[in-house]
Amino acid sequence: MRPGCYTALVTPFTNDGTHIDTEGLEKLAAFQIAGGITGILAVGTTGESPTLAWNEHNTVIDIVARASKGHCLCIAGTGSNNTQEALNATEHAAQQKVDAVLLVDPYYNGPSSLEIRREYVAPIAARFPGLTIIPYVIPGRTGAQLLPEDLALLYQAHPNVSTVKEATADLNNMRRTRACCGPKYTILSGDDGMTFDMMTDPAIAAAGVISVASNLAPHALTRMVEKLAAGDRPGAEKILKAVAPLFDLVTVKTKERTPHGDVVCRARNPLAVKTLMRLLGMPAGPLRPPMGKMTRAGLEVVLATARKVWTQNPEILQPIGDFFGVDIAERLDNPKYQEGLCYGSY
Repeated sequence: MRPGCYTALVTPFTNDGTHIDTEGLEKLAAFQIAGGITGILAVGTTGESPTLAWNEHNTVIDIVARASKGHCLCIAGTGSNNTQEALNATEHAAQQKVDAVLLVDPYYNGPSSLEIRREYVAPIAARFPGLTIIPYVIPGRTGAQLLPEDLALLYQAHPNVSTVKEATADLNNMRRTRACCGPKYTILSGDDGMTFDMMTDPAIAAAGVISVASNLAPHALTRMVEKLAAGDRPGAEKILKAVAPLFDLVTVKTKERTPHGDVVCRARNPLAVKTLMRLLGMPAGPLRPPMGKMTRAGLEVVLATARKVWTQNPEILQPIGDFFGVDIAERLDNPKYQEGLCYGSY
């Protein structure tokens, strides 16, 4: 895959959550393209893939593939914990002439790395030799992990398995991937907060990121990755400092009081990012159950983060205002835009 910044695009829904907001999806893709993004990932976890029916899944890929054509690369999320489903989804994506597909490690049924290689990635890679296959290694979500050694065996047997989305949060695992797979293999960060370290560590030499935060700031994240790739570490650090607060929205933890004692509530991706997108007037819509809303305390974290970025570095969020025709300051300060974005009580 081409080095750069790819956006794991959210899927916008209509206000009742029952349908995909296709017009909104086209606008979100256009915003990413206007921001100079390298590519767009359609229907990753950030796009709420677990709650999309397969016909909806394919619709999102169709729209993003068309929007991307001639502007940026398109990656289609086609992974499953059922290899046949993943084959079917990859067949559809290939017909749309996407540039790559993303195969998340099979979740819940928890195959070994050997099984993931032999019974999941290899059959898909063999069926579609002209399509770049990107394993997505995120054990914190899936409970399974394709190991560096098996990545190397896949790359050796199937040259189209030439890229990995690395979200283990384990730098040593990433270094092992580079050692096993060699210098030409592409490692993409799957964690915004680790991209800088992954790209500046010569034992990892990551080529970029598949980003969540770039839903909000494609311009800034793309520039940061470009500067890192060019060896401009001071320039990249300056952008990193400005945009880093948005990385904390991937998971927002709050302490909540219940009649039975305090509990920790974890608002996981894409809840906080999508909440902020709604707050700022971007197409997003609600999340689909079983995901729902933030707590009031969680919403306050989102507000504080956005206000900090807006106050200290308004150039990070201003492209949203320019593209979608909204007043960022008013959206952050007027309580009416917060209505319906959080639960009234725990």
